[in-house]
Amino acid sequence: MSKFAVIIDQKKPIQLLTAFLQHGTIPNALLFTGMEGVGKRTTAMMFAMACNCLSKEPWSFFQGKNQATKDRTCYCKACVKIRSGNHPDIIQVKPSGAYIKIAQIRSLRDILAMKPYEARMRVVIISDARAMNPSAGNALLKVLEEPPGRTILILTTIQSSDLLPTIVSRCQHIRFNPISCKSLEDILVDKEGLDYDDAKIIATLAKGSLSKALSMVKPDNRVSWINRRSWLIKTLSLDMPGQLSRQPVVSFLAFAAELSKNKETLQDSLDVIKSWLRDVIVYKHCPEKIINKDLIDNIQHASQKLATRELIAKIEAIRTAQKGIKAGANLRLTLEAMVMQLAYEPQN
Repeated sequence: MSKFAVIIDQKKPIQLLTAFLQHGTIPNALLFTGMEGVGKRTTAMMFAMACNCLSKEPWSFFQGKNQATKDRTCYCKACVKIRSGNHPDIIQVKPSGAYIKIAQIRSLRDILAMKPYEARMRVVIISDARAMNPSAGNALLKVLEEPPGRTILILTTIQSSDLLPTIVSRCQHIRFNPISCKSLEDILVDKEGLDYDDAKIIATLAKGSLSKALSMVKPDNRVSWINRRSWLIKTLSLDMPGQLSRQPVVSFLAFAAELSKNKETLQDSLDVIKSWLRDVIVYKHCPEKIINKDLIDNIQHASQKLATRELIAKIEAIRTAQKGIKAGANLRLTLEAMVMQLAYEPQN
């Protein structure tokens, strides 16, 4: 990693971290929550640099227009080591397989029992902290109850409820926001060279996640995702209100089978359908707040034909399917049941 990405649309988190640095009131433990791809880990690494930089005032790392940090690469010894991942006192803990295991936390406790090698402030970043199994969580709690000197722990996760309440209570909680569609569009146009129309579609599909947006614009993915959204909507006749139930049952079973072939993109595909249905409801009341703005003509037409009750039932069918899939339900049967509910009007 040669440099850190810009931290976007995180005014409140940046204000809080800047205040900690300016006033010298840095908590022993920070908890960064928010969806994947909004800059939690980037901010944690930059905060580690700010605490140990040999050339700049700490808070200068988080200064910039609208409180968004610009790339101001520092080449002091400490920052170079942190950027390269070679600083002995910047410790990263990540899941080993599906979990963060107790052995990893015990190893961390052994390291923290010693003084930092060279840092002014040792920083431990525990990424995806929700992956801690109960034993690992309890072991970490002992560290938080008796925090080592000159050490900051930063935990990142999606939501605080993913962690033990006793861990959350010992951390300063900082919530990160989804990145706005406009900011994502600007990055995709200015940095990735997309045309404006494609950037709008990808930004919509990314749902506030920069990392997801960037993964979607890789050469093989960009056209794939744009075409996939079109396929999802047209296959279910979502752009032709009133026509859903006129397709033969075999077509919907084939659609469910096709969805089940790609588990990696399945949840995102279901979210695409769900966001379209959501927009049809929203258009009835606040048309300016729809997400899929490039589909406004179809959404407007659908809003005149589909009742809110019917739309809500279809969204709930998707949510039920998503929960079932995450819980390990039979994938094919779950999708077939969902598609049938999408195809036909709910019974009174």
